[in-house]
Amino acid sequence: MRQKPADICNKVLVALNVVVFLALEFMGDTENSAFMLAHGALFPVEVLADGEWYRLFTCMFLHFGIRHLGNNMVVLFFLGDNLERALGHVKYVILYVASGLCASALSLAMMLRTGDFAVSAGASGAIFGVIGAMIYVLVRNQGRLEDLTAKRLIFMAALSLYFGFTSTGVDNYAHLGGLLSGILLAILLYRKKRRYSAGGYQSRD
Repeated sequence: MRQKPADICNKVLVALNVVVFLALEFMGDTENSAFMLAHGALFPVEVLADGEWYRLFTCMFLHFGIRHLGNNMVVLFFLGDNLERALGHVKYVILYVASGLCASALSLAMMLRTGDFAVSAGASGAIFGVIGAMIYVLVRNQGRLEDLTAKRLIFMAALSLYFGFTSTGVDNYAHLGGLLSGILLAILLYRKKRRYSAGGYQSRD
């Protein structure tokens, strides 16, 4: 009996994002804010006035154009599989979705606080959750796991946040919310795998 690939859920998430993008692109213009809003993007008025809380979830699978999709999916494809192997299928999906929801929630809260409303969408909040979780996993494994190192990933996360906060049109609070929630969720969900010794299995915790 063939075993499922260790990173099957990550591949499904990437595929789902791509399929949703292609479907919406066929139907209209994914770079048009009104079109994206009509198909599930996040906007405070719709959420609070109309009670459309589902947008905190649906916005995670929408992207403004092919470049937005491509940038997010490249990171998810090459990083998500490492985290899925470390956490396992179910915990990985839980962390991905929960990080995305936390990212959406912080984005919404900050828009309400500042009064600077914008249509928000993208998988980057959930992906920053993956990055945050992977940083924690790497720290727990003496700074290295498979082909990743903690220093490299922390540098990448810091650089991404810096460019986001010094650019326009970027939902920085979604990124920050995803990163922090990813770290916290990894603390709750991640357990080091046991290794086998001559006397039996030995925990590395």
